[in-house]
Amino acid sequence: MTEEDTFRWWLLAALVAVFPITAYHRIKAHRTGESLNRGEEGLFILATLRPVALVFFISLAMYLVNPARMAWSAVALPAWLRWSGLAMIAAVGALLFWTLRTLGMNLTDTVVTRKVHTLVVNGPYRWVRHPFYDTVALLLMAISLVAANWFLLVTGALVVTLLAARVPREEERLVARFGDEYRGYMAHTNRFLPTVRARRR
Repeated sequence: MTEEDTFRWWLLAALVAVFPITAYHRIKAHRTGESLNRGEEGLFILATLRPVALVFFISLAMYLVNPARMAWSAVALPAWLRWSGLAMIAAVGALLFWTLRTLGMNLTDTVVTRKVHTLVVNGPYRWVRHPFYDTVALLLMAISLVAANWFLLVTGALVVTLLAARVPREEERLVARFGDEYRGYMAHTNRFLPTVRARRR
């Protein structure tokens, strides 16, 4: 087994452990049967976010099946940096579980809030307004490090950039839904970076 095969198998094992966390909570939230209007994201996000994410995951699948297919975008990274990517995935798994468990049935994959929707300000939401996006950013970066692949890093960065571009529209919906309660929450938290002083409960 080559060194590349070692990293490939460890990455696959890590993803097999992490992805079911998201799948479980998405399936659970989807059982409401509620229809969500993704058109409210805007044409630009609709035309770019999911296609770019699809390119990332297809490229990742190609690497996992046969790293030679992605060798054209491989970069020489020291082994310790690639192992640190695996450690990051383990940490991301814990943060992902915490975030989705806290969010509960409020989870959606778009900017629209559910008919029965609560304002979540506890757990990781006590520190930042969008911890799920932070988790996605860390996960995509970690995957790129383990795979040592610049194309995964670039497409992953585009996904994160598009998610960040979607946030203002998402927060407009939350302000419209929760009014001054959400404005007060915004005053005490940052979008992505933790505040020095957490919002008191």
